[in-house]
Amino acid sequence: MRRRFVDKEAGQGTVEFALVLAPILILLVFGLVELANLLSSAMTMSSATREGARLGGALVNGGGTLGCSAGQSPNAATVDANIVAAVERVLMGAGARVTLADVTEIRIWKATASGQETAGQVNVWTYQLNGGPVIDGQALDFRQQSQTWQPCSRTNIQPVDSVGVTVRYTYRARTPISFLVPYFTSIAISDRTVMAMNVSK
Repeated sequence: MRRRFVDKEAGQGTVEFALVLAPILILLVFGLVELANLLSSAMTMSSATREGARLGGALVNGGGTLGCSAGQSPNAATVDANIVAAVERVLMGAGARVTLADVTEIRIWKATASGQETAGQVNVWTYQLNGGPVIDGQALDFRQQSQTWQPCSRTNIQPVDSVGVTVRYTYRARTPISFLVPYFTSIAISDRTVMAMNVSK
């Protein structure tokens, strides 16, 4: 009789352990899934800013004679739109987990010698579905809010300017973990890349 009592107690401990362990395992699995999604989004953003800065360095000021007077830099009006198009293509690429509507802004800016934004030299684009200029027959999902750094003023003559591209994004949880850990409901993340303009030969 005593032995049977001990067996019942051991079984009860096992059941209690299973009841406590199940929620912990679920929380752990959801947490790992969210972490993987967050890292995937961050890597996509890193690729997008690199591509935008690379194109910004290549396009420089719109071609032609350097300057903002008539006949100079003839394609200057399309430089920033093409940079944003390059960023958008990467953000929407195969396997990308970034939701464009949650991209709070794309910034194109003149970099200082230390790689920081130059005050008053930042162009800001924000999300608007099909609300941007048409590039390669497709309307961008971003439109320009400000343009204080004119493409025609950019120089690729020594000392060359450097272009910075920043993407700011609000990551939103994709699993029910946000109900258990409110921190995962939304996380603001950003990435930036700075590249020098291609030097004129």
